[in-house]
Amino acid sequence: MGKITVETCHIEGLKIITPTVFGDARGYFMETYNYNDYKAAGIDQIFVQDNQSASKKGVLRGLHFQINFPQDKLVRVLSGEVYDVAVDLREGSPTFGQWYGVVLSAENKKQFFIPKNFAHGFLVLSDYAEFAYKCTEFYHPNDEGGLRYDDPDIGVNWPITEDMELLLSDKDKVNGSFREYRKSRNL
Repeated sequence: MGKITVETCHIEGLKIITPTVFGDARGYFMETYNYNDYKAAGIDQIFVQDNQSASKKGVLRGLHFQINFPQDKLVRVLSGEVYDVAVDLREGSPTFGQWYGVVLSAENKKQFFIPKNFAHGFLVLSDYAEFAYKCTEFYHPNDEGGLRYDDPDIGVNWPITEDMELLLSDKDKVNGSFREYRKSRNL
């Protein structure tokens, strides 16, 4: 029991995980995390904190990262659907500044592994969504960083529809540009 399928993408380190789901007339069962299975898939991290959020349609959270205490994240959706995005901020990476997005939902049960030194964010596509994630580093409120979700230098293709009222936190409304981020890091 507990086997997973792992997909990769053009950005090294990002992984989409699909758990094996065992269903019958009563419902379903799945392992959402098994250290041995993840280690065998190349995800050998110790997670120290679990977080959960609830949001309504049109909420866009991100793009967030921690500066001095970066986190690996394993994210999934408990109810609803989101478009989840990771942006490569690893200095010297051949995909530095590139992004990748994946739809995560309660229905597809996919998870997204995002290594350290990526900015992360998501857009809620359903009327309501509950989002959960594991982190390898504790949250440090004085270590937050953020990038504009609509920065043209990154060019994330968010699936924002005409009928969607986009909702951002006050913090996310003033996130800096990728160009400012690069300048602050002398890149």
